[in-house]
Amino acid sequence: MEEIAKLAALSFWFFLPGGIANMTPVLANKVPVINTWATPMDFGKSYRGRRIFGTNKRWRGLLVGTIMAAIMAFVQASLFAGGSSSQIIRAVCIGALMGLGALLGDAVESFFKRQLSIAPGQAWFPFDQIDYIIGGLLLSYPLARPSLKLMLCTLFLYLGLHMSTVFIGYKLRIRDSPI
Repeated sequence: MEEIAKLAALSFWFFLPGGIANMTPVLANKVPVINTWATPMDFGKSYRGRRIFGTNKRWRGLLVGTIMAAIMAFVQASLFAGGSSSQIIRAVCIGALMGLGALLGDAVESFFKRQLSIAPGQAWFPFDQIDYIIGGLLLSYPLARPSLKLMLCTLFLYLGLHMSTVFIGYKLRIRDSPI
């Protein structure tokens, strides 16, 4: 049981930049100066008569989310890398890739939702809950190289965390659906 707890804690800490990146676009939309930059990632273009990503995927969220992931990785590395600048730089690169991957994973999932005529904000379980995790793990993998066990634990841990926070948001009337 102790080994599982350690693995869960490591998974949480390892993917924290990706989790931060996933939350950032919603928060960036609330910041007065930043929220004026509303350029959609697909520039309003369509594929087969449907928006590529939709109106909710914006360059603002991608950029700010990636930066916040890099900052989180910097904080983590600064706390635990013993001051080694090379380890901090590597961690920031991994964090930025993880954040970018998380947000691109979400965008790819949105592409498929649009092509299947699933409305923005409408649940598409489990893809809505795991897109950012898979994207973040894939894009950061060349530098991070986590074990399969760590990746699977991260997937299940962040799936549970995501579902829990969305449900809490629903109960607080911040979100429209519980999933």
